[in-house]
Amino acid sequence: MLVVVGGHTRNIGKTSVAAGLIRTVPEGKWSAMKITQFGHGICSASGKACGCCLAPDHPFEVAEENAPNGSDSGRFLEAGARKSYWLRTAMGQLGTALPAINRLLDENGNFVVESNSLVEYLRPDLYLMVLDFDKEDFKASSLRFLDRADACVVIENGRSAPLWRNVPLELWKNKPKFEVAPPHYAAATLSAFVADRLTGTSSNAWAR
Repeated sequence: MLVVVGGHTRNIGKTSVAAGLIRTVPEGKWSAMKITQFGHGICSASGKACGCCLAPDHPFEVAEENAPNGSDSGRFLEAGARKSYWLRTAMGQLGTALPAINRLLDENGNFVVESNSLVEYLRPDLYLMVLDFDKEDFKASSLRFLDRADACVVIENGRSAPLWRNVPLELWKNKPKFEVAPPHYAAATLSAFVADRLTGTSSNAWAR
């Protein structure tokens, strides 16, 4: 089973939500991956500025984490993932990494991937979109994929309506929604929703 966790902007808790699922649905025996796309002038291999680096030379790099180390992909191991990977790619070059991604998916069973862009290339078994009503930014790429989300994970912050604008209500209002809050970014209802998908159980009981 492939679960993809995306979000409408940066720094809204996508990694925390993914780690929360790994921790609270342990029967998945998950492996995990974080996908990062770098802009112009950043090296896929090192993740650092590189004045002489051209993306076609090495458009992506995959690193396996060996132990919890405070990084986002390291946090997946801390949450209980069997294996964790960090895939770095030049902006617009994720397609070149698909053979490597598919190989890892085939080798590792159930997978949680933190990414929006992957849904452009693969159809996950479950796509969760993390929404924060307190964050005004809504990336164009996230808006493009919002209608594909199976459910929304809403960061609980007391705000009943979003600050972001020009996002059609029909793209998200009627999807199942699960509220999570820091520091755990997990909810029993969300865990049950994912566990149902894991076992192939369907339910119409999820609140909208």
